[in-house]
Amino acid sequence: MNLDKLFYPESVAVIGASKSPDKAGHKILRNLLEHGFQGKIIPVNPTAATILDLPCYPDLADYDQDIDLAIIAVPAVAVLEIVKTAVRRKVKGIIVVSAGFRESDDSGAKLEQEIYSACQAGGTRLLGPNCLGLINTDNKLNATFAHRMPIEGGISIISQSGALCAAMLDQAASRHLGLAKLVSIGNKTDISEVDLLKYLANDPQTMVIVAYLEDISSGDYFVKAAEYASAAKPVIIMKSATTAAGRQAAASHTGMLVGSETAYGAAFKRAGIIRADTFHAMFDYAALFAMQPLTRGKKIVIITNSGGGGAIAADAVEQAALEVTALHIGDTAVLRDKLPAGRRMTKLIDVPDNADPACYTSTIQAAQQDEEIDAVVVIIAPQTMQHPLETARAIAMALDGTKPIAVAMLGAYDSPPGPAELAAMGLPAYDTPERAVDSIRAMHEYWLWKNRPPRRVTRFRVNRRKVERIIRRHQQTNRLFLGEVRAKDILRAYGFNTPAGSLASANEEAVELAQRFGFPVAMKIVSPDIIHKTDLGGVKLNLTSSTQVEDAYDLMMMRIKQKVPDAVIEGVFVEKMAAKGLEVIIGMHRDRQFGPMLMFGLGGIFVEVMKDVTFYLAPITEEEAIQMLKATRSYEMLQGKRGSKEVDIGAIANCMQRISQLTTDFPQIRELDINPLIISEEYSNPVVVDARITLESISNSRKGNN
Repeated sequence: MNLDKLFYPESVAVIGASKSPDKAGHKILRNLLEHGFQGKIIPVNPTAATILDLPCYPDLADYDQDIDLAIIAVPAVAVLEIVKTAVRRKVKGIIVVSAGFRESDDSGAKLEQEIYSACQAGGTRLLGPNCLGLINTDNKLNATFAHRMPIEGGISIISQSGALCAAMLDQAASRHLGLAKLVSIGNKTDISEVDLLKYLANDPQTMVIVAYLEDISSGDYFVKAAEYASAAKPVIIMKSATTAAGRQAAASHTGMLVGSETAYGAAFKRAGIIRADTFHAMFDYAALFAMQPLTRGKKIVIITNSGGGGAIAADAVEQAALEVTALHIGDTAVLRDKLPAGRRMTKLIDVPDNADPACYTSTIQAAQQDEEIDAVVVIIAPQTMQHPLETARAIAMALDGTKPIAVAMLGAYDSPPGPAELAAMGLPAYDTPERAVDSIRAMHEYWLWKNRPPRRVTRFRVNRRKVERIIRRHQQTNRLFLGEVRAKDILRAYGFNTPAGSLASANEEAVELAQRFGFPVAMKIVSPDIIHKTDLGGVKLNLTSSTQVEDAYDLMMMRIKQKVPDAVIEGVFVEKMAAKGLEVIIGMHRDRQFGPMLMFGLGGIFVEVMKDVTFYLAPITEEEAIQMLKATRSYEMLQGKRGSKEVDIGAIANCMQRISQLTTDFPQIRELDINPLIISEEYSNPVVVDARITLESISNSRKGNN
């Protein structure tokens, strides 16, 4: 069943309706009556004949007509039997506002699962339990115990927290933001953010989706649903509980650098979600999206009656990677005649401290007509001779709907117009220049996502069967760590370039291999029991003679046996030394919710100290691979700036795409590190100098595929 009967029921039963004004059942019933819901309302309470002048039924089974929606507000222990009755009555949707389920203890979790099973068996959709309920302003349905009914508008809200849901109602009211729908999902036993994103994406009343989430039920389904919704309308999400220590894996840089916050950031980026870091930012962004057209670019003009306010706004624009832009020369000439003598016409339009409202009208009209301008930020600081309410009205009248305009009223909240008055005029209001600019930034990033190239993931010709054999053999013997030799075998099968190298089991063989490959060579211990070879003296570099190779082999074997006597030694890997070049690190960590997360960063201090890395969900396109590179602070070094040589960006992007294909082809790969990958003028393709792979166990691989 879809969710239509949940939002558009023709009949609503309130089980647990009460005469006591303090009870949730009374508040829900009163909200249904007072706010204009036109459907049938059926109170259910065995101890009352009437409640709020409506006839009351002792049991749901006593009402002999169809019921679309049942709202249950009784103690948790009584919920299951009521749900079973509702399912037998073929009720389409159930909202359980009662608490005392899995959020409480194990017995509550068991009861919640039984309720879900009963709903599933009857094809009834369940919202909650432990939720506030839902509101649909389109049909005046307030099926909550909240104290407020929002005005009608285009913003729909999803909240995992019932208390925060009520606070979001208050915030919307204080800013005069109209809502289409509001849904509290609580424990989301059945209906989750995934269901609601898909539903609201197709809801004609919803223009902007805002959500507060504490966790995400299913990463893969969530990304698909969010991407679907974002393609239709802006999706703004505040995600809490992201600061817990991320997973750490001793085997890889990628595993050590990625955590839950990183995973959510990568998932949101893929899906086009607008990330709100604060409660206020959710509504800052929602106000701009709901009231103003999408920006077409990043060129911002600032209109201000305060030099300081204008400077703060200009700094915020630059920090947001937007551009402060002057008006076109023709517009400037026209505007100069309308402004008082001596006013500055630089990149900031500096209107007088006590500017007449008509002055703002002229400047905004000029900015809207200028094809070089994408968005407008207006700064109004309180002045003794100013008329803020008239000014706001003049600004609102000047809007032509061609480009977004955000207004920052500095220090004027003790006199009109306040945010509600401005919103009623169609003006998103902010109390600081930074908040106004940040909202423009969020809109610009969404515009970029909407206008990104079509996603076309390249599929390379590879030797997949070889990789299958290697992985199967290691999983069957439970050897889940693949060191350099086997990792490079896999990477070569997927088109990566590696130096000439082979395994030696004696010093004479090591010398023979070195002579065949040509000096200088590197030598590395090979053992499934040794991950960090360098720390144990298991790596020797730049060996330039047969004597050095022989001595290095004997010394390495002696030291390793002393330090790790029980380690199984397979031999020493002898490899031609790679030419010097720019070192980068690429890798993958498989997130339990969102799947393979690709990582890119420059080698050395850029990763080790600065943590200058970017992550993206696989599979990726060529454009997304390049964007990963550009997102690092050290990207200039790849471009040949700051004294470095320019490198082949496309070649690195190609490697990122091959890792993407490998790790999506093989969910058995839990982690992969190439560290370093060398890009040099001596190679036509980047060279893998060192690599390691960690596999899932066979049992975990099967779980991941189910």
